[in-house]
Amino acid sequence: MAVGNLPPRPVFGRLPQGRVTARSAVEGPDDCSEPTHASALRVVVFGWGNDARGDDSLGPLLLARVAQAPLPGVTTIEDFQLQIEHALDLDGASLALFIDAGKDTPAPFTFAEIFPRRDASHTTHALSPEAVLDVYARSLKRSPPPSFALCVRGERFELGEGLSAEAAERLEAASAFLEALMRAPSVESWRRVALTPGSSKAGPPSG
Repeated sequence: MAVGNLPPRPVFGRLPQGRVTARSAVEGPDDCSEPTHASALRVVVFGWGNDARGDDSLGPLLLARVAQAPLPGVTTIEDFQLQIEHALDLDGASLALFIDAGKDTPAPFTFAEIFPRRDASHTTHALSPEAVLDVYARSLKRSPPPSFALCVRGERFELGEGLSAEAAERLEAASAFLEALMRAPSVESWRRVALTPGSSKAGPPSG
């Protein structure tokens, strides 16, 4: 049963109106070295999808919760799809998170560390997160910041459909997980809960 355009529970505060790019007023250091304290991190969070295509709205819905939270040093970037130019948004970041919906993702969601990879998407207008990292490495001649992907299982992606009931439940599960991630982000804590290859389970981050 579809639940229509269900507004997400405001775990991170009220939702913004429309599609936005939000940048925190509090910025971290200019270098990309791994800080000792979470407050020194510069984190960039991407969320993409089309809210007119049912469960494809999961990425933007989760990103909206992050954008409205008082999270120093966090930049949120929303778009319909990832493009080459998004590689430049990683410059100066200490940590990156990509949030999306997936048709074949194990339910309710997966969380994994990702790495640069030149795949077939690099020749199209819609890149994978790994391809964005590859563009960064090739263009700037250095390694991208440690990066992770949070992918939520979706069921229906047809034009004009609302969020499915299954996706609405997974939205809340992913939101709780995301809230814990962003409470004290660090490369070490995210790696502890990231999936190993072939795994489909993700537990809550530990402190």
